[in-house]
Amino acid sequence: MTSSNQTASQPKFFWSALGWQYLFFWYFSGVTQLIIQLTGASGFVGFRQASVMSLLWLIPTLLFPHRTRVISAVIGIALWAFSLASLGYLFIYHQEFSQSVMFIMFESNMAEAGEYLSNYFSWYLILGILIYSAVAYLLWKRIRPVYLPLNRSIAVSVTILTILFIYPVFSQKISKNLSFEQAIEKVQDRMEPAVPWQIVVGYLNYRRQLSNMEVLLEKNAKIPPLKNLTNAMADTPATLILVIGESTNRQRMSLYGYGRKTTPHLDSMRDDLAVFTDVVSPRPYTIEVLQQVLTFGDQEHPDLYLTQPSLLNMMKQAGYKTYWITNQQTMTKRNTMLTTFSQQTDEQYYLNNNRNQDAKQYDESVLAPLEKVLQQPAPHKFIVVHLLGTHMNYKYRYPDTYKKFEDRNGVPEWVKDGDQLAFYNSYDNAVLYNDFVISSIIKQLAADAPNSLLLYLSDHGEEVYDTLGLNFQGRNEASPLATMYTIPFIIWTSKAWKEKHPFNDPAILNRPYGSADLIYTWADLVGLNFEEFDASKSIINSKFTEHPRLIGDPYAKKPLVDFKSLAMPSNNK
Repeated sequence: MTSSNQTASQPKFFWSALGWQYLFFWYFSGVTQLIIQLTGASGFVGFRQASVMSLLWLIPTLLFPHRTRVISAVIGIALWAFSLASLGYLFIYHQEFSQSVMFIMFESNMAEAGEYLSNYFSWYLILGILIYSAVAYLLWKRIRPVYLPLNRSIAVSVTILTILFIYPVFSQKISKNLSFEQAIEKVQDRMEPAVPWQIVVGYLNYRRQLSNMEVLLEKNAKIPPLKNLTNAMADTPATLILVIGESTNRQRMSLYGYGRKTTPHLDSMRDDLAVFTDVVSPRPYTIEVLQQVLTFGDQEHPDLYLTQPSLLNMMKQAGYKTYWITNQQTMTKRNTMLTTFSQQTDEQYYLNNNRNQDAKQYDESVLAPLEKVLQQPAPHKFIVVHLLGTHMNYKYRYPDTYKKFEDRNGVPEWVKDGDQLAFYNSYDNAVLYNDFVISSIIKQLAADAPNSLLLYLSDHGEEVYDTLGLNFQGRNEASPLATMYTIPFIIWTSKAWKEKHPFNDPAILNRPYGSADLIYTWADLVGLNFEEFDASKSIINSKFTEHPRLIGDPYAKKPLVDFKSLAMPSNNK
């Protein structure tokens, strides 16, 4: 009788109560990620991670069911406050909050912050916040306690902690042979799509990358300047632009003979372009390439970027005001070196603060800040424009209006229907959009700067089912393919520049060249000379000498190989 009465008085477990609790906690992370997912701004990973991380907040309500409403209210208010930052940022900038945003926030002064707020303030934003907050309150009103025996509540809580933290840490540590600290960082990355971790983890990552960057900048500041540098154009106003593309294989450009019309704008400008036909990158990865392209480093001396001036240092020493406009991610562990290079310039414009590289962030965003820079009165301007180009995932690199290639016309027969065909076509669409961006930059420069020069190259290439017998897409330095290294290398000059500095020898366009030696060509182009200059490494110089174009990892035990040993793909037409 007593046992029966105890059973009758035991509160029942209801799945619906658990569901409403989870929905309430999920709401603060899930809404932002759901909008990102529905608008196609990024992939599914962030939504999945935010949904899983929302389980964490069930633990205190399961352990203390009699205080469920108070606990959920306290947690909910905190999550609501943090979520407003990420949701508001998404509403204004159409990007996901990340550590890059932290970098921009702390780099800006109060005047700039006030300008942003005045520019983007909207009553629609206030209305959206009010509706969002009202829905959160209504969800909280539906919350009821979930009663489980204490031992089961503890077991469920331990299971949640294991799923979210314990198993991922040891899985990363064991399966990928990472250190404990590295495994923790991987788990933090998984947490970041959810609030409040977008700000908490974002800030920790920002501080970590900022510290790394500051060390590199301190080392760069101690590097002696180039010896006896002279500038032949010191008395002539000039505007110079270096456009760095991303993952663009020149063999997929109609400018280089590709069958599909992927570069119609550049094709129409061909008579005004110097199109170099045999330039390759030293490595198939952005950071490692630019540590050579923007410095005196090369495959045989890869660490010179730490001890010799960079191209940015050189241009400042020559009297140019320097700018960096980038649509690449800013403050990520992988991109710290890029941000270090950018901080060597006088002014920076960081346009891509997405947490995830797989996000819609179109390169035409560089055009507005470029126009702003071109209008500045400085007589000597050097501008680096760093694009996302044709970086994976290709479908995020162009708007729907550039979905021109969607069938098999012009596609090699070995490319299979389905995913392979979709990747192949989306890459060509990305090249098509990239053509629009590059040509637009040239038109802006031509209109605003009478004496000007632009050099465009890609950091590296990309294999996208170009090679017969290989079902491969991407880059792999361990199994190199020519397509991973063949890059566009194009120079445009204004009429005023061309009259004083013509390319008299068209044979230079076919010279075999490695982009690791760009600093010598750039100095030669813009009239700089210094003791360290090597004319044999400038593709436009009469003293140019063909050097082996070494590829591979210079830090590996495996010897470097000459690019010419790689077979060109069958799809080169």
